[in-house]
Amino acid sequence: MASALFMVVLLAMASSVVLASDPSPLQDFCVADKASPVLVNGLVCKNPKDVVAEDFFFQGLNKAGKTKNKQGSNVTPVNVMQIPGLNTLGISLARLDFAPYGLVPPHTHPRATEILTVIEGTLHVGFVTSNTQNRLIFKVLNAGDVFVFPVGLIHFQFNPDMHKDAVAISGLSSQNPGLNIIADQVFGSDPKIDPGLLAKAFQVDGSLIDYLQKQF
Repeated sequence: MASALFMVVLLAMASSVVLASDPSPLQDFCVADKASPVLVNGLVCKNPKDVVAEDFFFQGLNKAGKTKNKQGSNVTPVNVMQIPGLNTLGISLARLDFAPYGLVPPHTHPRATEILTVIEGTLHVGFVTSNTQNRLIFKVLNAGDVFVFPVGLIHFQFNPDMHKDAVAISGLSSQNPGLNIIADQVFGSDPKIDPGLLAKAFQVDGSLIDYLQKQF
């Protein structure tokens, strides 16, 4: 049942019309030439005469990612870096695997809206609206349920089950959605943000900020 639902989700994403945030293509395709030294907004096109089927192909999304880590989760991206043919097409994909109590921590995608479908298990998901409301919009999802995370907003996914894994597939409206994990950026920046500044921003003791920065 899970494998059948997995295939339905992939087919639906492949055939759906996507409102992409990326610039629209001006030709049939612009397969990325990742070896090119030229810097542009996106990636330089490969000569169309050199394009092959493998430029539009990715294998292995049926395989579970390794979740033996601090967060108990794994994200397998399928964006323009994995499929060069996605260049200029404004769409990408990811597989999310969760161990029991696994978490994809609060993060944003600066260039993409995300639409997530649960394939197996249960997920507690949500996003926070922008200032000044900072309202939490959340939902518990089961297999077959779909949830949307608007572009740029902080959001998370968590497996609340203590015994069962969970799997989800996400579609994103950019060939390169970007990923900003909030805790990593705030406490793990290089060089470190001044602890006194963070202590004032979070209204906590400076020793707590020192401790948190040492964890990243």
